Amino acid sequence: MRDSNLGEKEDSRFRELAQVLRDLGRVMVAFSGGADSSFLAWVATDVLGTDRAQAVTAVSPSLAASERRACSELAAGWGLRWREVATCEMERPEYRRNSGDRCYYCKDALIDALEPLARREAATVVLGVNIDDLADHRPGQRAAAARGARFPLVDAGFTKEMIRSESRRLGLVTWDKPAAPCLASRIPYGTEVSLGVLRRVEVAERRIRQLGFVDLRVRHYGDLARVEVPLVDLPRLLDSRTAVEAAARSAGYRRVTLDPAGLRSGNLNDALTTDRAASDGSRWQPLEA
Repeated sequence: MRDSNLGEKEDSRFRELAQVLRDLGRVMVAFSGGADSSFLAWVATDVLGTDRAQAVTAVSPSLAASERRACSELAAGWGLRWREVATCEMERPEYRRNSGDRCYYCKDALIDALEPLARREAATVVLGVNIDDLADHRPGQRAAAARGARFPLVDAGFTKEMIRSESRRLGLVTWDKPAAPCLASRIPYGTEVSLGVLRRVEVAERRIRQLGFVDLRVRHYGDLARVEVPLVDLPRLLDSRTAVEAAARSAGYRRVTLDPAGLRSGNLNDALTTDRAASDGSRWQPLEA
C-alpha cells in the first residue's frame, strides 16, 4: 500500500534535493536514461539551468543501442545540455575478467572519462544513486565515491518509490521505465566479458522485445540463453515460446530456457553468496512444451 504521507515526504525531499544541487553549484550528471539518472538530470537542469548542469551519457559496448537512442531523445525533449563520452572499461583486464567487483572497474572507467570534462567546467560529477541502492551489492558506488562523485538523491533521502512518484508528478516519461542495467550484467560472474557476448545478448533481447516483451533479461550461459520476464508475463512467454526460441537462436544461442521465478534485477549477485545458479544455466526450465 502507498504511504499516505509519501506526497508530503516528496515535497520535503524535493526541496532538500534542490538545495543539495544549489550547494554543489555546478554538476555533471552521469545520465543513463534510467528512472533515477533521468530524474536527477531533469531536476538539476530545472534548478541550476543548462549553464550549470550538464548530462553526460557514457558510451561503450555494454550500452545497448536502444538505450543510447533513448538518452538522446530524452535530452532533446527535455532541453538538457547533453553530450556523450566514450568509456574504456573493456580495455581493463579486471573488468573483462568479470569477478564480483566488475562494476568497480566500470565506474572507475566512467569517472576517468568524466573527470576531465567536469574539471573544465568546475563541476562535480553526480550519479543517480538512491537510498535503496545502498543495501545492494554495488561496488561501482564505492569506486565513484572514492573518486569524489556525489549522490544527491541519497543526500536528499530519495528512495526508488519516491523517485518514481515524483517523476510521475512532474510528467517525466521515465517514471515507470523498467530498470535497464548494462549488458554485462547478463553475464554470470567468472565468465569473461567479450564484445561477441555483449552483442549476442543485445541482439537476443532486441528481437524478443519485438515480440512485445518490454521488461526482460537474456542471461548468457555459453550456448544457452536464460530468458527472464516478470511473473505476470510468464504465461505469455510460454504461449510465444516458438517465436522466443527463434529470436534467441537467431542471435546465436542453441538452447533456450526460462526462469520460472521470474525476473529479478541483479539476481546474478546470488552467486556471490550461494550456489543458486548452475554455471551452465541448467537449473532453469526449458522452453519446450
